Amino acid sequence: MFENRSVNAPSQLPQVKLVKAFSNPFKNVVATARTCYSSKGIIEDESIDLDKYGNLARDIFASGHHTTFQHATFQFQISNVSRQFIWSFLHSHPFYNSEQVSQRYVEVKEDNFFVPPLQGDALQIYLDAAREQVTAYRDLVQLLMKPAGDEYYKIFPRRKSDSRFKGEIKKKAQEIARYVLPIATFSYLYHTVSGITLLRYAKMCRSGDAPYEQKLVVDMMVRELLRFDPNYSIVLDEPLGEENFVEAIPDISRNPAKFAAEFDVELGGHTSKLVDYKAKADRTISDAVREMLGKTAHEMTDDEALSLAIDPSRNRLLANSLVLTTHDKISRALYHASYTFKKKLSHTADSQDQRHRMTPASRPVLKLQMTTEPDYIIPKLATLDQGAERLYRQTMDKTWEAIGNLLSKGASREFVSYLLPNAFPIRFTESADLLNLHHKIEMRLCYNAQEEIWRASLDEVNQIKEVHPLLGKYLLPPCTIRILAGINPYCSEGKRYCGVPVWKLDTSDYQRTI
Repeated sequence: MFENRSVNAPSQLPQVKLVKAFSNPFKNVVATARTCYSSKGIIEDESIDLDKYGNLARDIFASGHHTTFQHATFQFQISNVSRQFIWSFLHSHPFYNSEQVSQRYVEVKEDNFFVPPLQGDALQIYLDAAREQVTAYRDLVQLLMKPAGDEYYKIFPRRKSDSRFKGEIKKKAQEIARYVLPIATFSYLYHTVSGITLLRYAKMCRSGDAPYEQKLVVDMMVRELLRFDPNYSIVLDEPLGEENFVEAIPDISRNPAKFAAEFDVELGGHTSKLVDYKAKADRTISDAVREMLGKTAHEMTDDEALSLAIDPSRNRLLANSLVLTTHDKISRALYHASYTFKKKLSHTADSQDQRHRMTPASRPVLKLQMTTEPDYIIPKLATLDQGAERLYRQTMDKTWEAIGNLLSKGASREFVSYLLPNAFPIRFTESADLLNLHHKIEMRLCYNAQEEIWRASLDEVNQIKEVHPLLGKYLLPPCTIRILAGINPYCSEGKRYCGVPVWKLDTSDYQRTI
């Protein structure tokens, strides 16, 4: 598919390899289904004759009884796929597990980006722009070493004379320099899904932002599946055509720039703005705790009931790194509070926010939000050096110049959107119940979390405090939760300790640059 290009283009095809799976995954589908109605006990996979029970598999699949397809899981090694594909497809739902290479800590190599099937001048414009973005990234890493070092040594002054810590500073510089990289940049990852999720991938691969790349990769995943167990062909459907998806319907009235301006006004200066919540959530949680304990309101006050659920000194499970709260009856009272935020995060920050799968969001069809004028987020560290800020902004201007040139040549928005930088803002709405939001905020208020998502989490905490003071009081980073729970050491990061005794600070005093 890539071999016949007339210009000097990278030619890496996506690589997909099935590396781990159940031994008899499709027979297990039927065995688990038959066990539900078995008077003889559990039905073993090995006893299943698919010539006899193939129709049963078709029937339970067609009728929507899909839990039997969830038992078998498949682990893939996937490489040479874009960050855009991962954000838009692989990580856009809750039913997966991934471990992908970090742009925060691993330096990006040259020509390490996805190239869509453009031709002639359009392909050359795309390649030149992507290569310039990667060159700017490398130059920014060097320019940001000084401001990153200055901020680092403010925290760790004793390390200034020790060259061993220059690698830590470089990682801080890379973390910010990556904002200029295109979302076409390659990644590699382990990705594990159940059988039913893989079948959904096959059905939905032409949806959303990147149908060309999605179809390419999912076809490879399905081929690997059928190579391992051909019996899945019994229920495998053809992909839905793009005409089935609303985003494929032409709409000449759309104006992404006006949408972005209107959305930003609604944010009112927030990174993440609280726009809806359950007003009586604190009372509802209190009632739920009393119900679980069989107590009346006279026997237990609202404040006491709330503290049993959310104060780490009373509910020490909140401090356990194994995240035991969904298995604990008292903690589950926090499900009854929920909050909705309008958010604006860069593509790179939202790729981390998105990994919190139990705080779901309605993320955009990115190619429909793509503007023809520069629209980007600039991290604070990039503004601390004049040369770095100048290069950052120049790179953004050149990127959008290439985007405009490609659109004027009739290139599809799908393919052009791959040039959008990591800094491009994702504007969306996200909702969460308090139990899962508590875990997310605990992780992302840590000073080791990426700075932009840390800032969004702090914004959310401060607004929750305004509407539910007692609940918001305990939305804290892990070190502070651990000290309230009486656990030592306070910081669980070991050698990765951020250097700031955060547990001594009120959230109103939190400040960060790196």
